[in-house]
Amino acid sequence: MLDSSCKLKSVCNLPFVYNKKINTAGTSNADVPLADPGMYQLDITLRRGQSLAARDRGGTSDPYVKFKIGRKEVFRSKIIHKNLNPVWEEKACILVDHLREPLYIKVFDYDFGLQDDFMGSAFLDLTQLEINRPTDVILTLKDSHYPDHDLGNILLSVVLTPKEGEPRDVTMLMRKSWKRSSKFQTQSLRLSDQHRKSHLWRGIVSITLIEGRDLKAMDSNGLSDPYVKFRLGHQKYKSKIMPKTLNPQWREQFDFHLYEERGGIIDITAWDKDAGKRDDFIGRCQVDLSSLSREQTHKLELQLEEGEGHLVLLVTLTASATVSISDLAVNSLEDQKEREEILKRYSPLRIFHNLKDVGFLQVKVIKAEGLMAADVTGKSDPFCVIEVNNDRLLTHTVYKNLNPEWNKVFTFNIKDIHSVLEVTVYDEDRDRSADFLGKVAIPLLSIQNGEQKAYVLKNKQLTGPTKGVIYLEIDVIFNAVKASLRTLIPKEQKYIEEENRLSKQLLLRNFIRTKRCVMVLVSAAYYVNSCFDWESPPRSLAAFVVMEDMLEDEEEEDDKDDKDSEKKGFINKIYAIQEVCISVQNVLDEVASFGERIKNTFNWTVPFLSWLAIVALCVFTVILYFIPLRYIVLLWGINKFTKKLRSPYAIDNNELLDFLSRVPSDVQVVQYQELKPDPSHSPCKRKKNNLG
Repeated sequence: MLDSSCKLKSVCNLPFVYNKKINTAGTSNADVPLADPGMYQLDITLRRGQSLAARDRGGTSDPYVKFKIGRKEVFRSKIIHKNLNPVWEEKACILVDHLREPLYIKVFDYDFGLQDDFMGSAFLDLTQLEINRPTDVILTLKDSHYPDHDLGNILLSVVLTPKEGEPRDVTMLMRKSWKRSSKFQTQSLRLSDQHRKSHLWRGIVSITLIEGRDLKAMDSNGLSDPYVKFRLGHQKYKSKIMPKTLNPQWREQFDFHLYEERGGIIDITAWDKDAGKRDDFIGRCQVDLSSLSREQTHKLELQLEEGEGHLVLLVTLTASATVSISDLAVNSLEDQKEREEILKRYSPLRIFHNLKDVGFLQVKVIKAEGLMAADVTGKSDPFCVIEVNNDRLLTHTVYKNLNPEWNKVFTFNIKDIHSVLEVTVYDEDRDRSADFLGKVAIPLLSIQNGEQKAYVLKNKQLTGPTKGVIYLEIDVIFNAVKASLRTLIPKEQKYIEEENRLSKQLLLRNFIRTKRCVMVLVSAAYYVNSCFDWESPPRSLAAFVVMEDMLEDEEEEDDKDDKDSEKKGFINKIYAIQEVCISVQNVLDEVASFGERIKNTFNWTVPFLSWLAIVALCVFTVILYFIPLRYIVLLWGINKFTKKLRSPYAIDNNELLDFLSRVPSDVQVVQYQELKPDPSHSPCKRKKNNLG
């Protein structure tokens, strides 16, 4: 319940109505004299909605909120599905040039594939807010076309802070932009230089989604196709879909970064996947991390609210690995004592000490040259995003410069030596999402330690060059044995990747890649067929002996469930066809990638992995020499059958497939290929020119 002494109401297209404490009812912005310091920071917490308008046929809505200042959208909330009393609890930090422009709040009902329905709007007069004082606000939503309709309320908490004395070149960080879809929503977050430490996570939240129990049946066959979404701040994760079950077994593990000392709230929602129409909401629950003890695994059985059933999770909070941002003059590897300590930490003698800590990565982001001009002034405001899997750090922004110098050092702990370092350059735009300027992707195993290099920036797909180069100096120190063992466990999935979209060009490319792999199999089939023609008697005789042992085959039957014969609208059919095409596109990609990875293992695309395969085969050969095959098969079977008894919540994996997932496909080989920079960008060349 909000304190009535600090409530504040606003009505769209009506005079502002405030409480007695502020006592400026009916006053317009123009009548208020302002001692404008030049810049204000408006911190808003979007709390919840009350009694919002129903816009869907089921008597509910899927509301989300937009904030606008001066006709420019500055914030958009997430969508709360099927709820007229949604709870958002989302924070936005907005820089305001002056207070004469009110904050415009608009609420919409999200409709997949259709135009979103308007649910009401309201104004907030910023001149009526007290400086540096948190204020709870209740905004009454109105529609100017239907002024008598009751559209409900929106509850906010706002704090207005003057930015007088703060330099203009504050650091604008963590700009993330996702296009509107059922999965991603546009978000943007600014952090000034004084908040830079908030990007250094203070801990790791390791989550294992085990299973669901007695979930609600959402389909006409009495079953569901459930999946689960997790959200902690700006971090998101979506589980795989388990078809036709009310008791799904996921066995998925992933990590979130913990940025706050006191923890945070993990929002969990369960959904039923429906092809061609909006997914059905099954239920929601939350995990309060502040109530969990550190360095201990907690088994949680969570009751789903607004639905039926339970979710079973394992949650572990651990201290953060070494991650830092510093100036170029201060870095770990140049300090001899620290360097020796790091080398000792990853020495061969410490193989079994913290197997998850594989190595240490230091990235010096020095400068960029010849960047693309993204602003109408012919300049850009560039900043860099440095990513290793789900670890993400950012530089400060250099304003109005196409040749920025950052001179920053970033350090990461490596959990998988087969990870790829991604450095992306963006142009900061204060009123909208950051513009892409260029990107490079560098596999950690291809890095040459201590060498400053000029990397040509590529386009978003990493298929061709764009304008500009970036200068990096990278060092990697790792334990080879730990890295090898890590290769045989599941690869970490990125949880901020956009879902695949239908692309005619991509579909054709995947078809051609798959065709190449199939042709290899056809060639092998011709070779096998030649054995039956007795073109080579010794080869045919050997094939005959082998076939004798393989005559007993098991036949598999594909049981296909009849699809519902419900009539679908034209738009739903289009989306259903699109989803089928996307599925075909993804299957072709997986098949082609599998064949290409096998090929690239044997042609030494990644020498580390090829050597690892040779060593594994040699070890297996030696074992076979001393131990009969039947005993090895017996031990393997016992291990597989007793694994669930020894570790009930272990995640199933296939070591061979995990190994192949680290081998790059042909597409990834092209993406990771380093482009040759222009000779004029060589540091030695520039020095000679300067001397001349």
